This record gives sequence, C-alpha cells and structure tokens, in this order.
Amino acid sequence: MANTPQAKKRALQNERRYAVNKARRSRIRTFLRKVEEAIAAGDKDAAAAALRAAQPQLMRGVTKGVLHKNTAARKMSRLSARVKAIG
Repeated sequence: MANTPQAKKRALQNERRYAVNKARRSRIRTFLRKVEEAIAAGDKDAAAAALRAAQPQLMRGVTKGVLHKNTAARKMSRLSARVKAIG
C-alpha cells in the first residue's frame, strides 16, 4: 500500500490512466474486429471502408502510447493486404 502522499497520488493517477488506456484499446479492437468481420464475409467495399475507419484509430493509439508504432504498422499492413486479396 502507498504510504507517502506522492505514492498515493501516483496510485490514483495510475488507476485513471489504466481506465483510459483500457477504453482506448477496446475501441481500437472494435474497429479492427469490424474489418475482420467484413473480410470474413468477403465484402471488399465494406472491408475497405472499415479499414479506412480503423487506420486513424490505430495511429491515435500510437500517439497516445497505447500501441507501439511498429505494432500498429504491422496490423495495418496485414489487414490492408488481406482486404486487397478479397476476390
């Protein structure tokens, strides 16, 4: 348990940041899931639209420190290749 005032404050700040980051991660995963579902359905137009909507969310996750830059780039690259491969 935090004993000093500074440690108590840091514990509260960590809880708040954890909640915010959790919500951001969840939002990003939702956008990625929409792309995955469109790919699974074989709907190229819907998949492309979902990917365009997911890209800014991934980049925002990078700037906010939720995702690493290379992780976001890798996800984008793989998803865009799969969207492009749809018949």
